[in-house]
Amino acid sequence: MQKIKAVIFDLDGTLANTLPLCITAFRKSIEPLINRNVSDEEIIATFGPSEEGTIDALAPEFYDKGVADYIYHYTALHDMCPSIFDGMPDVLEYLKNNGIRTAMVTGKGRTSAQISLDKFGISDYFALLETGIRTGPSKPKGIKAILNKWDDLSKNEVIYIGDAPSDITACREAGVAIIAAAWADTSEPEKLLSLEPDELFYTVKDFSDWLKTKI
Repeated sequence: MQKIKAVIFDLDGTLANTLPLCITAFRKSIEPLINRNVSDEEIIATFGPSEEGTIDALAPEFYDKGVADYIYHYTALHDMCPSIFDGMPDVLEYLKNNGIRTAMVTGKGRTSAQISLDKFGISDYFALLETGIRTGPSKPKGIKAILNKWDDLSKNEVIYIGDAPSDITACREAGVAIIAAAWADTSEPEKLLSLEPDELFYTVKDFSDWLKTKI
């Protein structure tokens, strides 16, 4: 791997432990509409598309209200996840101070992604933001869009850091190195390892220490 000149970040489970917040907001927005309980597994099974896709899958007859209610609850409940992971502010500041470009490619919809970036106070680190779409997984396209904007860099100078198995396959498709984040309670290290990421880290500190040797 060449010296790293740019880092693309995932959000949920990588920068912050937002998955419990997402699931709670989905449950509060969907269950009153369809008049039944929805399990964590049922919600998680819809992930890949943005939250609009989850509403489309679980409450299609109430799509507009479901999306609006989700954004309302996601915002109202955001104190469930008041900050990004310990150590991650230092990572972002280190990258900024050393002239390393940063961007975000997330499966979240643009509205909820921006809510979280603003709540965490980290919007300024991500001038480039590619978000999810209603109709299906979009990370390979998002990563490629960022690479096109960084056309003065080679793919070998860019890494993506994400916590999901789908992040690994997306990076393989886009042609960039994938660093697997296994520090969230919701991570599945065995699944990540089985897909052979370029690196896997169990703590933000280990990722930070490694990153500093590559810049």
